[in-house]
Amino acid sequence: MDQNSDAGGSSVRISTDGPTARVEVDGRDVGPDVRAYSLQHEAGQLPELTLLLAPHRFGGWDGTARVAIGEEPDPGPAAAAFLAAIDAGELERAVLNRHDLMDGGQYEFTRALLVQLAQWALGEQIVLEDES
Repeated sequence: MDQNSDAGGSSVRISTDGPTARVEVDGRDVGPDVRAYSLQHEAGQLPELTLLLAPHRFGGWDGTARVAIGEEPDPGPAAAAFLAAIDAGELERAVLNRHDLMDGGQYEFTRALLVQLAQWALGEQIVLEDES
């Protein structure tokens, strides 16, 4: 559907009491078929309601809609870019200074590397006092 056309959109009514919502499109309650919804509105454009259908609850739809089919993003490229940006020396120094990650167990250094990388990936900055 051309957002800039003169064609009108559907009538939408959303009422919520917090964790649950009633979603009506053109007077029809579609809530039982909807797992999630997102409402977006840009100035000068028709608002856009995106409905994520609940599995096995498709009650039949009639009308015209703009449809977008998405897939879960592949984390591989983002993970590869993150790892490529890591300075190996900085990573090794960070892990060797993390006595909280060393337990003397098998593969402790590899486990510590993975924990440190995960914390960096989440933006966590771990600062430990130097014990020297």
